[in-house]
Amino acid sequence: MKVCIAEKPSVAREIATVLGAKNKKNGYIEGNGYQVTWTFGHLCTLKEPHEYFPQWKRWAIGDLPMIPPRFGIKLIENKGIKEQFDVIESLISKAEMVINCGDAGQEGELIQRWVMQKAGCKCPVFRLWISSLTEEAIREGFQSLKNQAEFTKLYEAGLSRAMGDWLLGMNATRLYTLKYGQNKQVLSIGRVQTPTLALIVNRQLEIENFKPEQYWELKTVYRNTTFSATKGRFSSKEEGEAFLEIVRQEDFTVTDVSTKKGKEAPPRLFDLTSLQVECNKKFAFSAEDTLKYIQSLYEKKVTTYPRVDTTFLSEDIYPKVPGTLKGMAEYAHLITPLLQGKLPKSKKVFDDTKVTDHHAIIPTGVQPRNLTENEQKVYDLVARRFIAAFYPDCQISTTTILGKVGKVEFKVSGKQILFPGWRVVFGKDSKEQENDNESTQQEEEGVLPDFVKGESGPHVPTLGEKWTQPPKPYTEATLLRAMETAGKLVDNEELRDALKENGIGRPSTRAAIIETLFKRNYIRKERKNLFATPTGVELIGTINEELLKSAELTGIWEKKLRQIERGTYEAQTFLNELKQMLASIVSHVKQEAGHTITITEVTNNKNTPDSKKSSSSKERDKSLIDQKNETKVSEKKPRKPRTSKTTKKKISTLEEVSNNFIAVSESLPLVKPVCPLCKKGSILKGRMAYGCSEYKSGCTFRLDFEKYGNNLSDNELIAIISQLSK
Repeated sequence: MKVCIAEKPSVAREIATVLGAKNKKNGYIEGNGYQVTWTFGHLCTLKEPHEYFPQWKRWAIGDLPMIPPRFGIKLIENKGIKEQFDVIESLISKAEMVINCGDAGQEGELIQRWVMQKAGCKCPVFRLWISSLTEEAIREGFQSLKNQAEFTKLYEAGLSRAMGDWLLGMNATRLYTLKYGQNKQVLSIGRVQTPTLALIVNRQLEIENFKPEQYWELKTVYRNTTFSATKGRFSSKEEGEAFLEIVRQEDFTVTDVSTKKGKEAPPRLFDLTSLQVECNKKFAFSAEDTLKYIQSLYEKKVTTYPRVDTTFLSEDIYPKVPGTLKGMAEYAHLITPLLQGKLPKSKKVFDDTKVTDHHAIIPTGVQPRNLTENEQKVYDLVARRFIAAFYPDCQISTTTILGKVGKVEFKVSGKQILFPGWRVVFGKDSKEQENDNESTQQEEEGVLPDFVKGESGPHVPTLGEKWTQPPKPYTEATLLRAMETAGKLVDNEELRDALKENGIGRPSTRAAIIETLFKRNYIRKERKNLFATPTGVELIGTINEELLKSAELTGIWEKKLRQIERGTYEAQTFLNELKQMLASIVSHVKQEAGHTITITEVTNNKNTPDSKKSSSSKERDKSLIDQKNETKVSEKKPRKPRTSKTTKKKISTLEEVSNNFIAVSESLPLVKPVCPLCKKGSILKGRMAYGCSEYKSGCTFRLDFEKYGNNLSDNELIAIISQLSK
């Protein structure tokens, strides 16, 4: 039998249907020579500190840094997970080959490899690598299965990333908690979360310490058109009034009229970050909510793989585009004109050099059905971006008028759309699409009346008093951009692409990092704006180690992780550098003078509409929980297969790689479990099940003792909730 391992039950069912496996068994589906089983996301995790050395269970500053001589993984302690793992282990022990059907990304590779390693997989392993869950994509993927060895560097990068998160998170959290915490309250430190918090704190301090400066602007109105003095701002009122008096004495004269025609290309296709930015700006969706919506669209087969950081398509997609467009019946009025001729093939859309594992997010051509209102909004954004990519450029005319009053020069510019091109796809919203919605113009350039060089006439000059403005607080949209570019906010797309290499976090994890800062009460939200709590401000103020809080320095580490994935940097070198950095940080902090950081009381600090889950979102979460509760597993004990000497050598090599790294999520379970449905309540132990403290308000979240056990620690509860929420 060929054993296929998917990352969740719903994906396993899709794969089984395509393969012709129809017989439902306990924990897997069988038929046509295949057994299709699944995980629930992470079944394995890194061992706890005390599982290396018992004395590490007690938090003591003298034990830091904690660097285990060898790192190991373990099965998450949960009855349901244990039962499903036993099924997988039993199937693998009798398999002729295993097909890794995990999520086609770094984390997906890590999840499946852990499970196969823990199950003692000794047969050949192949990789299914697909960008959508359509029947066509799954069939094509199985026709071109890849050898698992091709993804070893991806695996090593995932292990290295997780290792860094564990080593830095575990050690720095204990270090700062013991040094600066109060009343046993944990001060959580993370490789990505701390520099992200620092971005917010630093911006907040800039705003608080900003000193507005007064200035004056000289303008004049001629033929109902406002011209600005080219001299710019006046730092003193007296200087501005002197110029004002001059221009009052004479008529306004047009000295030059120039017109320049230009083109505006369609906006880029979406990567995950740009989609999250757009949804936050347009619909006030949080980054986490946008990720959930686009993940759901992917699982409903209507869009491609979402956790991507490229806005380009590979050239092999081009022949499939007409078929994709034909399937988008809802947009027929926009698509029909495109299909009447040959579709353009722009380097701004199709570029193999800009695509690695996955291409930009696009529709699959499958007709959307049963979408929630918010899913429909997200799908519409993706669909229109895709359609617009094949429309002609927008043709514009930019007119600049220069004028003079005496020796004082004035200027005004205006833009006129000569041919809308791709803008028709967006209708009234087309102006918002310009430059990937990153335009920072304060005033919209309008169409100017006709002026003739040499004409003159009366005008009305004014001297306006203004004040410099502080920088704006971060929103989730601007914070995501700052994380993507290591704290450098840029509008230019090409420059932004270059800076992505040094961004902090990955597209798939940035939303979770922001949510973690909320849960730990380090940040709060007012309308769309993000602010640090007193605890967050004090924590960043206390941390003197730039390596812990600098977005730019953290971005350098992110770059090295990407290089590991590409095979241009050694994972062992990364590990050694991290150990040295950790030892240095611990040594410095131990020598610092201690004080106590104020702990802000945990409240629901996300007070905007987008922070509340919609009923459709709750239904989707409930569906995921029900889906997992339906899983039944075999009670048979797996048979231990015989192993040849050659196979043993291969296994030891894999274990050697794995044992040189640590793997665990950065989001360490350092807070009380939060309900994944309402996001407000905490998880309480009842008589028959664990439930939400907001049950009186209607929250229905429940973990039955019969299924999950009745003696779970907070760590175990958080691990289970994390899997159910995926």
